[in-house]
Amino acid sequence: MPRTRRKRPHKVPRSEALLPEHDRGTVPEGLATRRALREMGLSPGENTGPVAILRCRLCATRPNWSCRHPTRGFLLRVDLARPKRVPTLAQELALDRALAARSTCPKCSRRYYYCLPLRTVGSCDPCARGDTSPPPAPTSSPPRRSRTGWPPDHCAIRRTHQDYRPHRNAVFET
Repeated sequence: MPRTRRKRPHKVPRSEALLPEHDRGTVPEGLATRRALREMGLSPGENTGPVAILRCRLCATRPNWSCRHPTRGFLLRVDLARPKRVPTLAQELALDRALAARSTCPKCSRRYYYCLPLRTVGSCDPCARGDTSPPPAPTSSPPRRSRTGWPPDHCAIRRTHQDYRPHRNAVFET
């Protein structure tokens, strides 16, 4: 069977009809990528599309060709960006509860620092293996609390909705 030939990247000569392209380090003030906007605490807002292209490092050595690589970045206007929306406390609480449901074993009620494979396995690894030994002590520092601060320390409610960072093989009792 003959081998299929790899497609070569489509070379497009640079022209004035396309979006302006800038090499890394030469981007004018007032333009930023989505990642840079996110680091500034902004969302794209009223930007309807990119106004320029940030060329990849490979194309920086080829000034006559337009960059078509997937590593190129699209530049947006900073003056049209809006501040990021901040979720309400009720939204954060709902998200915390949803994440707690994904990281709590339905059989033994242990809470893990990572999401369990509940669709495929249906429980945590020790329960799936039939292991009835007590869980090991947590190996990492205690997780940080969410911004909601719910529930208060004096409540007798289980803390299943706190914001936990994923940690491999970390288990704790609820």
